Amino acid sequence: MTPKRTVVLDDTTLRDGEQAAGVAFDLDERIAIARALDAAGVPEMEVGIPAMGVIAQEEVRAIAALGLSARLLVWCRMRADDYRPCADLGVDLVDLSIPVSAQMMTHKLGIGRAAVLNTIVREVTRAREMGLDVCVGCEDASRADPEFLLRVAETAQRAGAERLRFADTLGVLDPFQTHVLIGRLRAAVDIDLEIHAHDDLGLATANSLAAVRAGATHVNTTVNGLGERAGNAPLEEVVMGLRHVMGIESGVSSQALLGLSMLVAGASGRALPEQKSLVGRAVFTHESGIHVDGLLKDVRNYQGVDPSELGRVHELVLGKHSGRNGIRRAYAALGIDLAAPQVEGVLDALRRFVACHKRPPDPEELTGLLLGDVQASGFGRC
Repeated sequence: MTPKRTVVLDDTTLRDGEQAAGVAFDLDERIAIARALDAAGVPEMEVGIPAMGVIAQEEVRAIAALGLSARLLVWCRMRADDYRPCADLGVDLVDLSIPVSAQMMTHKLGIGRAAVLNTIVREVTRAREMGLDVCVGCEDASRADPEFLLRVAETAQRAGAERLRFADTLGVLDPFQTHVLIGRLRAAVDIDLEIHAHDDLGLATANSLAAVRAGATHVNTTVNGLGERAGNAPLEEVVMGLRHVMGIESGVSSQALLGLSMLVAGASGRALPEQKSLVGRAVFTHESGIHVDGLLKDVRNYQGVDPSELGRVHELVLGKHSGRNGIRRAYAALGIDLAAPQVEGVLDALRRFVACHKRPPDPEELTGLLLGDVQASGFGRC
């Protein structure tokens, strides 16, 4: 029997997530997020950038001192003064990042291919001699020459890196391109492969799943997709996508995702859109008459993900697109059994109400709609 694939989620909310413009976590918030991620079963987390200075290093030490089950990573540029402080931070792995696209090699670092390869050999070797386990981060890998990227991967493996991070830094790939690129890397090297997808085109989750299909062993995520520009692959989407699309359990509790989402939304000051997949307030809320009727007959008619997996429930509300069965159900919950003519009358009044107030009626207003009471129905405030 073929063993089930194992995919390791490496959450970078505390590093790349915090790089979202205007987001800054204090130490208490960082510790609370780290503990919540760990309690949820997230196996790895990237917890900071030591080169930012003494305060950043102390924050990393504080998280390391918690004794979490998760493996801890930090991000560094591929230079000794960045990773030298990591030796006594209590972390398990350092990501040494270097640009690998012609654009960034030339116009960011001002060096060529040979210099990049030589830097990887030199710095990975030095970091390993210091006792550090190393991931080589390939910045802008999605725009790199594919043949050169293979040379980078082979060089990283020979130098002693245990992992290669493929970064779609600008979020420019589609899942088909991602699958091809990761598949070529998987065929060329034996080290772990990590996908770091950005969401500029709304494809970060899709690209992450495509990378897993092609052989990636690790996926970078952030809670709520927090991160630079349009953000990163959302933890909640990757966890549920792996489960429902690929039949892979990440080990992360889906019951913990909503609480994590709310915690990070509060700490980041980034309110969630109501229709944010899986964790948005309205994603299990139904109004359309066709959908409500189908759900009432058999919930599987309009249920792709069971909300109970996330500790949630379906919510049926009344609105412009409500149907007769939905109206009967709403009034039955108030102990009122509507006759057919009453349903028709309420249906018209309901549509006028929601056009006026832009929300469903509350129980008192429902009663007012039935009785034609202008004040109780809310029309007096329209």
